[in-house]
Amino acid sequence: MSNHTIETIPLEFTRLPEAEMQQRAESFFAQVKRRRTVRDFSDETVPIEIIQNCLQAANTAPSGANRQPWHFAVVSDPAIKQKIRLGAEEEEREFYQSRAPQDWLDALAPLGTDANKPFLETAPYLIVIFAEKFSHDDAGEKQKNYYVTESASIATGILITALHNAGLATLTHTPSPMKFLNEILDRPVTEKPLMVLVVGYPKAGTRVPAISRKPLEDFTSFHDGG
Repeated sequence: MSNHTIETIPLEFTRLPEAEMQQRAESFFAQVKRRRTVRDFSDETVPIEIIQNCLQAANTAPSGANRQPWHFAVVSDPAIKQKIRLGAEEEEREFYQSRAPQDWLDALAPLGTDANKPFLETAPYLIVIFAEKFSHDDAGEKQKNYYVTESASIATGILITALHNAGLATLTHTPSPMKFLNEILDRPVTEKPLMVLVVGYPKAGTRVPAISRKPLEDFTSFHDGG
């Protein structure tokens, strides 16, 4: 049994009428279903305050033992973006030419992706998400983090949704392997790069693949005892 005393505060929670709950759920779905992955970005600048607020939203994510095992490296420097593009394209060429199995290449073909990633330089921001395997307590002692990938992934999902809600477009980019990002961004080896999130406004006239989403009954099961 732990002897630590945990300070508590009152929960900020407002019980809503069911009609308002339903309206909010429908309104949120209508907003979020318009989110699409974009590969053609404008170079138009975005106020950093918008990015900062969306990052604050991401930091509200639940995490194992409340360790908050994530780091978001926000890149707007053109020289660093160029380095990231060169590193990513090197890995991507290797992926497309030799590492990717044919069925994966076949699945990617309708999306028109290849090893060229100009958006890594064009978009105003790249947010590189790192998952922290370890952190340090107030005394500077190293401590292990828990459910690291799960926690950082939840935070990333909130970030993507917050950016969409703010009126920005995003692209999740995952070159493999991604260790070159630690070197470019001077992050410790105890942090694992999860992805590069490309952020900005879509280029005028941008088109996206006509895709559909699975209906509710195809991805959900309800076990209500009925």
